[in-house]
Amino acid sequence: MVNRLVIVLFCCFSVVSNAQEEHVLNTNYSDPTAPVGDSSVTAPSVIKPVIDVWMRDTYVTQGPYGNYYMIGTTANKGKVVPAEIKYGDYNSGLFLWKSRDLKNWDSLGLIWSYRDDAAQWQKKGAAIIPNKSSDLVYRALWAPELHYIKSKKKWLIAVSLNGKQGSFILESISGKPEGPYRNIEGNKEKPIFNGIDLSIFEDIDGAVYLIAHNHFIARMKDDLSDIAEPYTKIKETPYNPEPYIEGVYVVRHDKKYHLMQTVWSVKQSDDTYSFLRKGNKNLNSYDVVVAESDNIYGPYGERYPAIMAGGHNNLFQDRDGKWWSTTFFNPRGIQGKKFDVTCRPALIPVKWVNGKIRPDQERTQEFYNTFIKK
Repeated sequence: MVNRLVIVLFCCFSVVSNAQEEHVLNTNYSDPTAPVGDSSVTAPSVIKPVIDVWMRDTYVTQGPYGNYYMIGTTANKGKVVPAEIKYGDYNSGLFLWKSRDLKNWDSLGLIWSYRDDAAQWQKKGAAIIPNKSSDLVYRALWAPELHYIKSKKKWLIAVSLNGKQGSFILESISGKPEGPYRNIEGNKEKPIFNGIDLSIFEDIDGAVYLIAHNHFIARMKDDLSDIAEPYTKIKETPYNPEPYIEGVYVVRHDKKYHLMQTVWSVKQSDDTYSFLRKGNKNLNSYDVVVAESDNIYGPYGERYPAIMAGGHNNLFQDRDGKWWSTTFFNPRGIQGKKFDVTCRPALIPVKWVNGKIRPDQERTQEFYNTFIKK
């Protein structure tokens, strides 16, 4: 009888302990306070477009021979689109730019098009009027990223389709960043990921991962033909409640994995700002938040504000090993109204301060003081 009582008490204690442990895990949240107005974490006001091209989600990387390449969400110049869709929700494919100094950029033109390169499932487009039968469709490629996979000496592009049509990976068949490109095996017939904002990360051991919107991750096969495992949720320290987050990207620095995401800061009724959001009211700026981990899958610690008004971005290093971030002057929100131009590619020198990403005010001023466009 005593033994039975001990077992019952032990089981009850275990249930309570597990419940308490789960409660502790579920109440471990990131601080949602948004430091609007703090110049030490805000995109410097001196930044300006490096080229006069309509572009969102600017992405820049350095190639193996020291050239820099730029890609992003673009719109066809001069294209007249129906009133039901936005200007940036129509393009004919992927365009690429090249530079030696990050200041002067040469266009490499259209490197992948719906007309010449897309599979049938990628050509469908999205209806202009959702849920209604119509011959009017529009097609757009969103947030493309160009990655050189060092361990395989291969160029890949990760990109999303508009209209909830998923994301896919392209591989260069020439070994050059300008392609031509083809679908990898994993997305010849369907998306490799059903959401948007697909990114790629190569670890120091050569393992390659797909990082995706809404906090998903999957390792790729060694030959980069497909994913090698199902997508799983990245273990994170979320906000409470978790808002809508975009622009996922990972870099490795100082033996840590740094998970960058983009979230809106929102003005509150007491004139403070928070990353907690309900709907589209009182949006202020499109901001970069970061969390770090010892493991690519997580768990990632608390998120911290890194570059206010800097998202959707990526980080890259120049030939001297210095760090940079991209940005694009998001036109929405309170902050967007302060920009002279919006949806243009720009660069922000950044630095690591006590393990955290911060805008480098001094280098930013120096870069734009000597900036002369062609």
